[in-house]
This record gives sequence, C-alpha cells and structure tokens, in this order.
Amino acid sequence: MTLARAMAAAGLEVTLASGGAPVAALAPEGKLHGVRVVQLPPASAADLSFKSLVDGDGKPIDAQWQRTRSDALLAAWDAADPHVLMIELFPFGRRQMRFELLPLLDAATGAVRRPAIICSVRDVLGAQKSAARQEETLALVERYFDRVLVHGDPGVIAFDRTFPGAQRIAGRIEYTGYVVEAAPATRSGVGTGEVIVSAGGGAVGAELLAAAIRAKPLSALRERRWRVLAGDNLPDADFQNLAMLSAGDSGIELERSRPDFASLLENCELSISQAGYNTLMETIRAGARAVVVPFARGQETEQNLRARCFAERGLLELMDESALAPQTLAAAIDRAARRPPAPPGGINLEGAQRGAASIAQLAQRVAA
Repeated sequence: MTLARAMAAAGLEVTLASGGAPVAALAPEGKLHGVRVVQLPPASAADLSFKSLVDGDGKPIDAQWQRTRSDALLAAWDAADPHVLMIELFPFGRRQMRFELLPLLDAATGAVRRPAIICSVRDVLGAQKSAARQEETLALVERYFDRVLVHGDPGVIAFDRTFPGAQRIAGRIEYTGYVVEAAPATRSGVGTGEVIVSAGGGAVGAELLAAAIRAKPLSALRERRWRVLAGDNLPDADFQNLAMLSAGDSGIELERSRPDFASLLENCELSISQAGYNTLMETIRAGARAVVVPFARGQETEQNLRARCFAERGLLELMDESALAPQTLAAAIDRAARRPPAPPGGINLEGAQRGAASIAQLAQRVAA
C-alpha cells in the first residue's frame, strides 16, 4: 500500500488487487489515497509451512475456488486496462498462486497493448531453492518480466545473497531502496519515553509479547510505561492471556494496534519487536533503539538474515527466537537501552518514491 500510494502521488491511476484477508484500512472495493482497492476472494496460509491455502472460512481451497479467484483477478485486470502490471514476489515465491498468475501473465503478454510487467520483491528471499527451482524461476522472469524491482539496498544486502541466479537477469534488476512510510508530517509527544512492544499483525507474535511482559520487572526500564501492541491478527484467546499476564502491572498498556505507530517509534525509549520488513524499516527510519527477535519457525530465514545485516551495522540489538526467555530478553533490553540512538548510516530508505518514479517512466513508455 505504501508503494501504491507513492505511485498515485506520482500521477498514476493505481488498482491494487488484494488477495489476503480483508484489511479495514485498505477500504475494500473503494478508493483510498487515490488507489482503487479490489478485494479478491481471500486466502491465507493453512500453517507455518506456507504451502497449503485456506479460504476466508478456513476451508482448503479447491478447483472451483481457484476458478472464481482467477476470474476475479482477470476482471480487475480488464477493468483497469493498465500500462503496467506489477506482481508481488512471483515467480521468486507464491508458487501456490500459479493458477491465477500464469493466466494473468498470459493475458498481459497477449494484449494488443502489452503492458510493462514488473516483479516487486523484497531484499531477502526465503529458504534457498533447488537448482531446478531457480532455473524455473529464471525462465519465467525471462519469458514474462521486463523489470525486477528489488526493494532493498545492495550496500546492505545484495539480491544474489538469497538468489544465486541473479546475475543471469542482472539487466532486469533495479534496486529501489527500502520501502517505508515517510516520517510523520507533524511531531507529537505520543509515546515519549515509552517501551513499545509490537509483533506486526500478531498472528505469530504471542510468545514474544508474553516474554516481554515477563521481562519488564527484570529490566532496567521497569519504571517506564510499556505499550504492548498485540496486532489485529492475534487470536482472542492469546490476547486475553496477555491481558491476564499484565493485569498486575499498571505500567503496561495492552492494545491491539495503533494508527500512530510511526510516531510511537519516533518518541519511544526502546522498541521490542519481531523483524518483519515493515516494522524493521520503520524502526530504522525512526532511529529508535531496538531489540528485535526475528520470526524463525517453519522454514523462515528472511527475518533473521535481514536483522543480522542491520545488527552488524550497529542499528539494533539482535536476539535469536530460540533463546527467547524473560531473563535473556531483559538482558538484551538493557544492552540496547545503553546504546545511543543510531542513525540509518547511509541506508537508502527512498524505495517508495524511487520505485514509483521508475514505474511511472515505464508507464509513459508504454503509453507513447
């Protein structure tokens, strides 16, 4: 959505087809900040292997559901008649969505006015794929895609670190810098001096949040107000457990989420979080002292690699998820609290603006 808003600000008409669970802030089937949002029949991962999908009711998807979803995506494509088609991650991931993405790509390449076709991908891919899988990915890039926009900084993490075949498509790769919302337009005092504990959407953050609550009395920051943001996707039962865990401490504020999260990071004494792309970039942009505990269950390696690269620059305190316990977390909190706030250190955080400018240039070429 950050990228989409930046494209709209650059003068493009943008349609965002969202295929996950509906997000209220995206204004489904409406316009938000100049972006038309189309909500497709929602899907989500069945478990931490991320290999199987379930529909909005938690049922495994079937062939009929796939046809309905593919038809909805093609209808959105037809209605937009775009000069540029941008797909998130595929073919570097999202193979389970081939049933809808390959027909979409075929429709685009067969159109009378072929659009520019872009893959939008983060700086770090998941676990290393086999040589055969990499060859399949490269063949799809060469067949369909004009550009691969990597939302990262090669001075921090080069794309070939997690995709060894990158050299073969080097002419199509463009680094935009990291995508992150701009700093709040006006400064406020919200969150001043607080410890901010967050877990993104919260679907896999319960253990970190509970450990942080238990670590508070063990930390040198125990007298500070701790604001725990559980996320909208944390199950209700887990939220209630956190409420009971924190009930005896009036210095803990437990909430689902906050629209002013960026301002909280700007003003906080310390941030404790996982190491998802968005949260990490917002933390770096804010220059906040931080402890990060990368999510590493299943076959996930993305958060850990990215966080390690930033920790090596002295921008945060890193803690392995396997070592998560109140005592070890409290020690990491105390180490981070003793550090001076760290500037970004020359990291390119202009990914939204630079990416939008590049996409606008491609759109102009197609229009011409």
